[in-house]
Amino acid sequence: MKGRGRIRLVEHKGPEGAPTLMLLHGLAATGPLNWFTAFSDLAKRYHVVAVDHRGHGQGIPTRRFRLKDCADDVVAVADALGIREFIAVGYSMGGPIAKLCWSRHPERVRGLVLCATARHFTPRQYPVLTRAILPGAVIGARVAPKLVLGQIIEGMVRDIPAPKVRDYVRKEMSGSDPAALAQATRAVLRFSSRNWASNIAVPTAVVVTTLDKIVPTRRQYALAAAIPGAKQFEVDGDHFACANKQTDFVPELIAACDHVNAAAA
Repeated sequence: MKGRGRIRLVEHKGPEGAPTLMLLHGLAATGPLNWFTAFSDLAKRYHVVAVDHRGHGQGIPTRRFRLKDCADDVVAVADALGIREFIAVGYSMGGPIAKLCWSRHPERVRGLVLCATARHFTPRQYPVLTRAILPGAVIGARVAPKLVLGQIIEGMVRDIPAPKVRDYVRKEMSGSDPAALAQATRAVLRFSSRNWASNIAVPTAVVVTTLDKIVPTRRQYALAAAIPGAKQFEVDGDHFACANKQTDFVPELIAACDHVNAAAA
């Protein structure tokens, strides 16, 4: 993209004239890792675009990770593809990025689908700790990037039983920048839309992962309650439901996208 660098995206054209979904992945994931279970079903009715965010997978290299830059990258991708407006679909960290797409570029966002995410991710006092601890993690990741990235990846695949799946995750994450991942962690922990989520003025659906221990369910419901007219969709799964074909994540995601698309028409 002009002035930004190269970014990896996955695109499924969908039916002719189909509305566009911009799929925005979670922390330490990539577009394919986050959305692989949903691509084929979504593409039956939508034009689907998934990006790798800065520092993640094959996303734009960055020395300073900021969520607002990720949101601007999404709009730049839309510009490059000739997409005038889109529904922003965010998972976990992708939720703040989707909301920032709307707040920074309201004329481009037809609606929001917010999955496994919240208005904020930590108690008010906790960001003080992140300011003290995470800069050291960033420095460590820059001093020994391969070691730190290897530790991150092995932590991700530890509980995956299938060797082929473990290898796929390792391959997907091999291009990630561990310093950017540390910065992204800090950015997510410091993010809050408590003061402005109630101003969101486009059709919105909130997909709640009801067994989630990473983003507490009560915060996901609070997000839905804060946004005027937002509709809730419940998934019987944990924070990694998006990658588990045994859950009802994909049907509920499709229902949420269909609701927002109809309301935005």
